[in-house]
Amino acid sequence: MAIGGGFRRVRWIRSVVREQPSITCPGCGALVPDINAPTHAYIGAAPGCWRVYGKILAREYGELGNPHWHRLTVDAYAAQHPGTDSRRARQSVAGHLIALCLVFEHDLDLAYVTRLMPRAVGIAADAPWLDPPDFAGAPTVLGIAEAQSPSDHERAVLAWARGVWLAWSPHHAIVRSWASTLL
Repeated sequence: MAIGGGFRRVRWIRSVVREQPSITCPGCGALVPDINAPTHAYIGAAPGCWRVYGKILAREYGELGNPHWHRLTVDAYAAQHPGTDSRRARQSVAGHLIALCLVFEHDLDLAYVTRLMPRAVGIAADAPWLDPPDFAGAPTVLGIAEAQSPSDHERAVLAWARGVWLAWSPHHAIVRSWASTLL
């Protein structure tokens, strides 16, 4: 069903959560469908949460035409699903936190932050494991899936990304030091 000029909510989520057993995602803490499906190698998400994220990405790449704020969707999801301590997980979390820092603390343009990501990932290559925060009560990808319009989707992504950045506040000093090397 089209909503708001062709915008489609990801209705799959609500119906599947009601009709199937649910589990708590180990990353974000959202109640998601307990499905048997692929996940990411080092992002710590339940298969149901990973599937919701995939549908959000499909919406953003397709229906929304890869909006400029897509950068925040990727950074928020990865930082909210840190996985377990491994080199790739440490590098991923650090790189995405650097991006969030550059956006929210330095007010850098999202396209510019995207261009800085190869350097950010290089800085993050030797990052230590940062103990993840508790994301209880924080926005999750489920809120993005329920957006009623493109503008609702954008507002939800911005609030979600800001909430993820704030949740990592115990580690802001180290992330700021990494980010400062890019400025």
